Amino acid sequence: MSMSAGGSGGGLSNEPNVTPMIDVLLVLLIIFMAVLPSMRKAIDIQLPDPNPTVAPANANSNQIVLEVSPGGKYAINSEQVTKDRLPTRLKEIYDPRPEKIIFVKGVPGVKYADIIDAMDAARGAGVKVIGIPPKDTPGTAPAK
Repeated sequence: MSMSAGGSGGGLSNEPNVTPMIDVLLVLLIIFMAVLPSMRKAIDIQLPDPNPTVAPANANSNQIVLEVSPGGKYAINSEQVTKDRLPTRLKEIYDPRPEKIIFVKGVPGVKYADIIDAMDAARGAGVKVIGIPPKDTPGTAPAK
């Protein structure tokens, strides 16, 4: 309560005490500033280039594309391979290569299990990196 010394009014004055409210707001602000960075979750990913440069048609490409077709049919750079021969053929291709990279391409309608089998065979042949080719991949060179 405060009393005025002057003679104008002579009554009580009600003014809210805002100091506790400001203290509470500052504490909440500090809590949110401390908690916010730990709430953020991020995953590092590598996205393919949306506008890839297309290699000229006469460029010698040494990439290997394993195409998986329905019914357990496989093709390594257009060379038909049976499911039984796939691991040995991949091993023949990748033993002399320093880069162990393969692209696995699934034809629409192929079972997911067939693609996983192909990836397992590639890993067994020593392939370190398995990728997925872009949709418009030009024809590749035969496997050497």
